[in-house]
Amino acid sequence: MKRKILILGVASVQMDAIVELKKLGYETYACAMANDGPGADVADHFKEINILDVQSVVNYIVENDISLVYSVGSDLAIPVSSQISERLNMPHFVSEQTARICNNKNLMRTTLGNDFKGNVKFQVVNSSEEEIELEYPFILKPADSQGQRGVRLINNSEEYLGSFYEAKKYSRSGLVILEQYISGPELSVNSYIVNGEVIFLIPSDRETWSEYTGLVHKHVVPTVNLTTETSLELKNIIESASKKLGIYNGPVYAQMKLEQEQPYIIEITPRLDGCHMWNILNYYTGVNLLKLTFEHLINNDISELSKQREEVKCGYILEFICQQPNTDANYLPYQKEIQNSIYNFNYYKQGENIRPVNGQFDKIGYFIYKV
Repeated sequence: MKRKILILGVASVQMDAIVELKKLGYETYACAMANDGPGADVADHFKEINILDVQSVVNYIVENDISLVYSVGSDLAIPVSSQISERLNMPHFVSEQTARICNNKNLMRTTLGNDFKGNVKFQVVNSSEEEIELEYPFILKPADSQGQRGVRLINNSEEYLGSFYEAKKYSRSGLVILEQYISGPELSVNSYIVNGEVIFLIPSDRETWSEYTGLVHKHVVPTVNLTTETSLELKNIIESASKKLGIYNGPVYAQMKLEQEQPYIIEITPRLDGCHMWNILNYYTGVNLLKLTFEHLINNDISELSKQREEVKCGYILEFICQQPNTDANYLPYQKEIQNSIYNFNYYKQGENIRPVNGQFDKIGYFIYKV
């Protein structure tokens, strides 16, 4: 009998996980608040359940004799999957406590501590009337949201007042965090940890849309922004931060920035990223991080890591197609790029209405090409 795996969420990144699990021979289940993502169509079974309704998810797991619950690319889902896994004695990489710390920027910053190399100066505020301790410019963001919702670069008090309540609206706790602005290039760091040691780490250059603070346009591997010395420092920061946060096994994704060759953590979380980076890194390194994650979690098998190439001959770019929400998806301007890509995927059908996610400039598809 096939083992049954439940994925929380049905967005395109969860679809990736479901497809991979089916390739590995598992029976796939998925649940989400609504049938509004491609994961619902590819799963063997789909059920409309709000993933934050933990008891309903538990009931579904028990009723269907499901042996594993997990998610990909969702800070919201990982604490839920860890909580349920602890409760039902199912395999999991991190505790619910660790998952919730990483899902809350305030707790993450505080847990790392002000003296942690790689942490940035920060301030947590509940009201726009509180005195600001940081110097302008700084980054304003909800303390506990995902998908770059409500994130703004703040240059003066007028911008602060205009953006504060927008960020607060996306914060489940009602708290807003202000973070020191790091002016250098951005990096996405995909790593994998086994028994507290980083054994796979690939930094990529994270290029954002100039008019939308923090919203990603492209991921580029290999990075051109790291020296050998800085790369070693970055690895040490990831490994040390993971231990402080309680991450000893499984994938770790970090968004980082460089300033004067010093890496700083913007976000760090015990999961695979939400940008399909496993796909581009599979082309680049030969290692399938999705496959590795599930084989490690289910069977304690990390043999996928042995496929990592010692010599990389070319680079790759993952580029997102983005469009304003509540408009009709239009892929026609990208037809040439899509046809010349080595991989492409559209989140919507041509002309389909784009649902708001970050509310500014939402991803509607992506393609991968060699450089």
